[in-house]
Amino acid sequence: MSQNIYEKLVNKETKLAVIGLGYVGLPIALEFAKQIKVIGFDINEKRIEMMQNNIDPSSELVASDFEGTDIEFTASIDKLKEATFFIVAVPTPIDSSKLPDLKPLLGASKTVGLAIKKGDYVVYESTVYPGCTEEDCIPVLEEVSGLKFRDDFKVGYSPERINPGDKVNTLASIVKVSSGCDPDSAEHIAKTYELVVTAGVHRAASIKVAEAAKIIENTQRDVNIALINELSIIFGRLGINTYDVLEAAGTKWNFLNFRPGLVGGHCIGVDPYYLTHKAKQVGYHAKIINSGRYVNDSMGFYVGKQTVKKMIGHGKNPMESKVLILGATFKEDVSDIRNSKIIDVINELESFACKVDVIDPHADSEELFAEYGFRLAEKATNDYDAVIVAVNHKEYTTFSEADFSNMLKGDHGIVVDLKGIYKGKISNIDYWSL
Repeated sequence: MSQNIYEKLVNKETKLAVIGLGYVGLPIALEFAKQIKVIGFDINEKRIEMMQNNIDPSSELVASDFEGTDIEFTASIDKLKEATFFIVAVPTPIDSSKLPDLKPLLGASKTVGLAIKKGDYVVYESTVYPGCTEEDCIPVLEEVSGLKFRDDFKVGYSPERINPGDKVNTLASIVKVSSGCDPDSAEHIAKTYELVVTAGVHRAASIKVAEAAKIIENTQRDVNIALINELSIIFGRLGINTYDVLEAAGTKWNFLNFRPGLVGGHCIGVDPYYLTHKAKQVGYHAKIINSGRYVNDSMGFYVGKQTVKKMIGHGKNPMESKVLILGATFKEDVSDIRNSKIIDVINELESFACKVDVIDPHADSEELFAEYGFRLAEKATNDYDAVIVAVNHKEYTTFSEADFSNMLKGDHGIVVDLKGIYKGKISNIDYWSL
């Protein structure tokens, strides 16, 4: 039925659609649109209007990235029906109880279900637990479309590997993992991705294998960072600088080069909860993964508390103290605030009645207020008792000791450097890093 779908795409006899045009979906859509006809679909009409004007709402891409592309941006399901190959790239967050929130994914599945026809392909890129595509998404596609999985339409899974802010490891240069519901669909899906991924495509053994491969990438990073965060707490009590230790240990050829820090964002801070949720469903309590999550989720509060202890050590009253936090996004040089752990630092400081200012050249103040209830300060003042460099944006990496002195009040200010970027550069100000 669908042996020609790859050829039809290449010959521009049909169209590929990308559903969800955020950090993941938009780069994929534009890359495909350099080769084939593409429909970019998003339910947010304001975002669609921006992209129609060559503006990336996520501020990751520039206007020239839209040039030379055969793409139509739309919020219309009728327009979506012109496609035969659908890629779903919507967020998969967690809820307030840290359980998988599949609402965006199931909503997108309903949308695709309204658009698919006999012979069409649907490929999911959203990060999920093993089994989610077949157990949660496909039943929605069948119910809404009235079509039969495998007989009428094919489904695959190809996990996204987009790294926000990374201009080196891009979609084209990272090996893509792909899978299909049978050998025929698996090959057509892989060949379609090979149009845009020059690094090559790894054909996973099954949809579940591809789902599992993605979820353990970030779970592995999470557990390793948690170990280093725990070590940094221990070393702090021993009076040892963690970065000195890592520098020394890193001289061994097989030492894993992880660094301490706040672990937020929509990947590493979220994906392990999808895996532990599924593990619980099959009767296993994931001990190491849950422990890692506990450590990393606690780091914001730890940083806040240590900052307060440092200020008290200098004779400052927290209730009369003022703290500046540099950075509010979940990682450096991006505008993404999803699951930012800066809010934990703020909450801990405010629990001691400290006044907190936050500045960030990349974050949107109104977006932060809608998500976390605080706005950015317009600019830094010169009366802070402590400055916390929480995110190593490029704008902060050139700061000198004099720059910090200008922000701090009196002779007993404190610089808290979560990423260790000023190690060895500050000698006259009380300096602390993870």
